[in-house]
Amino acid sequence: MSTWQLKVKGMSCAHCKAAVESTLYSLPSVQSADADYETGNVVVEAAGALSLGMLRAAVEEAGYSLVAATELYA
Repeated sequence: MSTWQLKVKGMSCAHCKAAVESTLYSLPSVQSADADYETGNVVVEAAGALSLGMLRAAVEEAGYSLVAATELYA
């Protein structure tokens, strides 16, 4: 299991939160994605391999910018 802490720019409402979470859930092995649009923080937990590139592509596909990402647990 891996856990990532993301900082996403551009989220401003519950719809933004849902869009980011939905796109992250579409990635293989993602088990949870919890976004906070007020702070821009997103926590993602995955059962398998997940790369920074995969996360960045998903956030950008949702229409937002990935400002920072830290893998907390691998």
